[in-house]
Amino acid sequence: MQKIVINKRHGGFGLSKLASDIFCDTKCIVKGTWDDSLQYYSGFDSSDISRDDPLLIEIVTNLGTDASGVFSKLVVVEIPDGVEWEISDNAGFEWIAEKHRTWS
Repeated sequence: MQKIVINKRHGGFGLSKLASDIFCDTKCIVKGTWDDSLQYYSGFDSSDISRDDPLLIEIVTNLGTDASGVFSKLVVVEIPDGVEWEISDNAGFEWIAEKHRTWS
């Protein structure tokens, strides 16, 4: 099974300060300055993290709700191996969809 982190709350994907600190410190990423009003680091955008990143999955699994940013509710979802997936959303509330070909 593949594990993927998604946001199950309207508002959008985001990590808490604690989760961001763990992720950045472990990966040696320069975070910049934390902005309390906007709830993010000036030099780090958590939305750039691959949602199947093993460290992200570990952080969300271990921290539970403490991993979620102020506008998010992060969960780990399992899907079958070999499925080509993408994340879709409605106003930040996400789900995993199997990739299909489309033309227009």
